Amino acid sequence: MLSQDRERGRRVLPAEGFSRVLSVTDSYSEMFRSAAARGDFISVSQGGDDILSCVYKWVLDSQALVVARSAPEETVTSSFASFIHAVRPEHLSKTVRHRSKRMILDSIGVGLVGSTTRVFDIALRYCRELYSSVAVSSVYGKPGVKLSPTLAAFTNGVATHSMDFDDTWHPATHPSGAVLPALLAASQMLPPSTKPNGMDFLLAFNVGLEVQGRLMHFSTEAHNIPKRFHPPSVVGTMGSAAATAKLLSLSTSQCAHALGIAASLAGAPMANAATQAKPLHIGNATRLGFEAALLASRGMEANPLILDEIPGCSGFSVFYGVYQPKPLSAPSDHHEFLLEKQDIAFKRFPAHLGMHWVVDAALSVRNLFINYAGSFSPSLIRTIVLKIPVSKYINRPFPNSEHQARHSFQFNACAALLDGEVGLNSFTESSIHRQELRELLDKVVVEHPEDNVANFDKMYGEVALLLHSGDVLTGKCDTFYGHWRKPLSKESLLKKFRSNASHVLPEEKIETIITMVDNLENLSDSSQLACNL
Repeated sequence: MLSQDRERGRRVLPAEGFSRVLSVTDSYSEMFRSAAARGDFISVSQGGDDILSCVYKWVLDSQALVVARSAPEETVTSSFASFIHAVRPEHLSKTVRHRSKRMILDSIGVGLVGSTTRVFDIALRYCRELYSSVAVSSVYGKPGVKLSPTLAAFTNGVATHSMDFDDTWHPATHPSGAVLPALLAASQMLPPSTKPNGMDFLLAFNVGLEVQGRLMHFSTEAHNIPKRFHPPSVVGTMGSAAATAKLLSLSTSQCAHALGIAASLAGAPMANAATQAKPLHIGNATRLGFEAALLASRGMEANPLILDEIPGCSGFSVFYGVYQPKPLSAPSDHHEFLLEKQDIAFKRFPAHLGMHWVVDAALSVRNLFINYAGSFSPSLIRTIVLKIPVSKYINRPFPNSEHQARHSFQFNACAALLDGEVGLNSFTESSIHRQELRELLDKVVVEHPEDNVANFDKMYGEVALLLHSGDVLTGKCDTFYGHWRKPLSKESLLKKFRSNASHVLPEEKIETIITMVDNLENLSDSSQLACNL
């Protein structure tokens, strides 16, 4: 879409596309036709906001540009495409609307506090310095900054996962961060006459969640803590494509192509967990899914059987050794979204979800120890035994960075024992390298009981203190507060959001966002939410 004018060195838009936009005013239409006939380009500055409206109207009004080819009937892929296209707001139950709004609020909050991190600064600087484009979409925690829509989605996705503070679902993935930034950016991209309302936004968000959940149910491998690839980099990219396709009102065939294109843009290795590169997985998922939907809206096609199992020619099945795809039934009054059956886990502190079991177990045994000894005295402890599932990337005896610490059973257990809590300040350089913490880490021994499986629905955390006196104190956590079996209360979720948002926003804006999300169904223009970030 954007081309480089070699003579002027400016980013410009090919004129031939604009002459095909149905809603262009007469004066601009003549200018576009004349320029197209000459093979010229139209500079963004020549038409200002009116031209931008035409550009994005062109994306939205894709039926005027593409004669869509229908995907084969009765395939898994076509069933997903039909669902994305046909699902309506009335299909969302009260429970689904309530749970998804909690996810939206929490995701915004962790994105706002994530905008204070170094990895976010790197991503933002990269986008601002390397790219010169039409800036219309807001950036978390930076009121004066705007980026082009897909780059705003990328940057906000990085912010959301920069502290590993975002929500987690079962089977294991981070669903909100891969979808919400794309929708926020897309809502600002569209011209005033086609702005989606709050119910449209909420529906698109739930479409993105539903597609992610359904895809993860295609394989039993997805149920366990991952080993090969980071799930949101795969199913999140597909969810972002589905959600954006819904918000842009793409046709059924275009929805199928968006999924196919997204599959070619998906994937990131688990080896980059516990590094600054891991937040890029969410940033890329939300951005690349967004781009897949935009490409489909412009006429790009992909394999219409991308989700189906085709022997000898892998589609989405390439990500799983065991793959059993199932069609997604057409939406109806009786359709039950997965979010209805499977609630979400919200984190109380910024670290990998597995850490929440060992922290609660550690806090439990710490209370026993204080009752036993009168105070917490590390010198009385001979050995600290952690009983945890086998998961190599979160078994880190001596982490050296904040990202490693967020992915270390040992660090989080010892920090909870020493401080009586784990929070944002637990992962600063000074906290990580404390001598007294290192001395506790030296005492840790890890055990992997056979019944403690690497599965967020089945695992537990146990911390035992073997004292020099010969006594043994034990704390165990089967379900931490914030898990889907023990969800955060409304008061706890609001407390977390206000605390996170207060790092970058004034109180008035914080309360405005809370009210907007709570009343999202009644919002006439969903871009108002993004404008307050």
